[in-house]
Amino acid sequence: MDLLAYEKKLYDEGITLIAGVDEVGRGPLVGPVVAAAVILPVNYTLTGLNDSKKLSEKKRNTFYEILHNDAVAIGIGIVDSKVIDEINIYEASKLAMKKAISDLKVKPQHILVDAMPLDLDINSTSIIHGDALSESIAAASVIAKVTRDKMMYDLDLKYKEYGFAKHKGYPTKQHLEAIEKYGVLDNYRFSYKPVAKAKRRGVKS
Repeated sequence: MDLLAYEKKLYDEGITLIAGVDEVGRGPLVGPVVAAAVILPVNYTLTGLNDSKKLSEKKRNTFYEILHNDAVAIGIGIVDSKVIDEINIYEASKLAMKKAISDLKVKPQHILVDAMPLDLDINSTSIIHGDALSESIAAASVIAKVTRDKMMYDLDLKYKEYGFAKHKGYPTKQHLEAIEKYGVLDNYRFSYKPVAKAKRRGVKS
């Protein structure tokens, strides 16, 4: 499979500044949704790069460092749990993506986005399973995933009993049992059912 197929069609039209955009963190009960926008050099390939969910953590971290060295530009968009509760996770994901695009230091000529259509002033293409079909979107998925995971590791240092380093905020059995035992922190998503049912712990995240 040619992960540059979508990019090459745009290259043929004279479009070289292409930003791949993806988000992570729609499913977790805690913390923000994080998006990344990545502009890669023309015809850039990174052997083994794929949807971040299909990569080991070690490989993601390696690619994260390589991409930060090689990318033309990287933008990050973060939308916290309070906004997620206010506007819902779908709208928050779109907002995070727009923030990531705005955060780019180089303005893209075209956006390739994973699945979710965005209302932008830049031409864009929405690709179902784009993180497995486009080099640019795969790069964004890795940057977004590692960025968010680092936040969960930081949270784990403050609240070891919740196991954030292991489950990254997703509703695993271990996580749900921790919520039942210790309550929930202020950065949980209270619009999510398992959180809405739990008691607040009453400490700041």
